[in-house]
Amino acid sequence: MTRELAGQTVVVIGGSSGIGLETARRARTEGAEVILTGRDPDRLKQAAADVGAQRTADFDATDSASLARFFRDLPAPIDHVMVTAGGPRYGSLLEMDSAEVRDALSDHAVLALEVARSAIGTMRPGGTLLFMAGTGARRIAPGLGVASAAAAALPPFAAALALELAPVRVNLIAAGFVDTPLSASLLGDQLEERRSELRAKLPIGRVVGPADVAALAVHIMTNTALTGATYDVDGGQQFVSA
Repeated sequence: MTRELAGQTVVVIGGSSGIGLETARRARTEGAEVILTGRDPDRLKQAAADVGAQRTADFDATDSASLARFFRDLPAPIDHVMVTAGGPRYGSLLEMDSAEVRDALSDHAVLALEVARSAIGTMRPGGTLLFMAGTGARRIAPGLGVASAAAAALPPFAAALALELAPVRVNLIAAGFVDTPLSASLLGDQLEERRSELRAKLPIGRVVGPADVAALAVHIMTNTALTGATYDVDGGQQFVSA
């Protein structure tokens, strides 16, 4: 069978572990060349060896100058860019100052916009810009604070960007809890308890892993009819108290 990404190049911003690394691995099995970026050069080197990456670049994706330089220095056109860097901010609205609220609302959108501006000149028509969001913050609940508002802003942002960047496609993946090294570091000794809770409550009866998100990401890359949309992958977490 023909591999669906043969002859294409996939860039993963935040590709040294977790969802980004698993997406790179999945893309490689479909024949793509992959380019990984991350902030930790040692972890990035190990990730590149793990998946056979074409090249790597270590920098902070929120540094606009470094991001623009990275895309400017790429030696050939690319097809797909996935951004897994960054995460939501939680906290009481009344305890956040104006600058913190402004940053929490705009961080993901600004990063997406900077990636789009930097990447668009190097991308082939029909390629994909793919961003990450979450389903958990859609609920209005104590402790989520501004995260719910920030999550609500991303789907229309991606749709608007898809119209402006066509024929390059823009899509958004919204995940729930994903069993990644980051989740493990955040939960510590509570990780197994969280896994057990999710296995008991999720309709799918198991915990969502990086491979689940990677499979969706590669499908979005290969299906050229998909643009401007948000795709949930949370095992039904948003519909249950989990």
